[in-house]
Amino acid sequence: MSIENVKAHFRAAGREQHIMEFESSSATVETAAETIGVIPARIAKTLSFYGEGEAAILVVAAGDTKVDNKKFRNEFGFKPKMLSPEEVLEQTGHAVGGVCPFGLANDLEVYLDISMKRFDTLFPACGSSNSAIELTCAELEQYSGGKAWVDVCKNWE
Repeated sequence: MSIENVKAHFRAAGREQHIMEFESSSATVETAAETIGVIPARIAKTLSFYGEGEAAILVVAAGDTKVDNKKFRNEFGFKPKMLSPEEVLEQTGHAVGGVCPFGLANDLEVYLDISMKRFDTLFPACGSSNSAIELTCAELEQYSGGKAWVDVCKNWE
């Protein structure tokens, strides 16, 4: 179970008790924001793209953003193409609605979009469609193993 992998990830860091599990869905930015009681922008969404070669890359961004194709291409050197739901599950170990950069099934590169730096804390999912954890940007970088902060999103400035 995906959330169990995430719990194990945070258990190793002494943070498992901070994972929130909800009665209602937090599968989309909007439902997560409503469930948690924050603005949608503070939901840290994890987007899964084809990388170069076999492994996917993950981009974690603020909930109110959209990927800017030109910025993405300039940053990574290739056009953004999202994985199918089946490929997301295979690559990350998480189903769509619970995708996060923690407890991954494969060693994937994680990039953090600067759109999140506007906030003191954000709420990424924790491997299920009804979970989240509140983290600072520094904690998100630490626990995700973020490779770099990037500027690949639009509609937030």
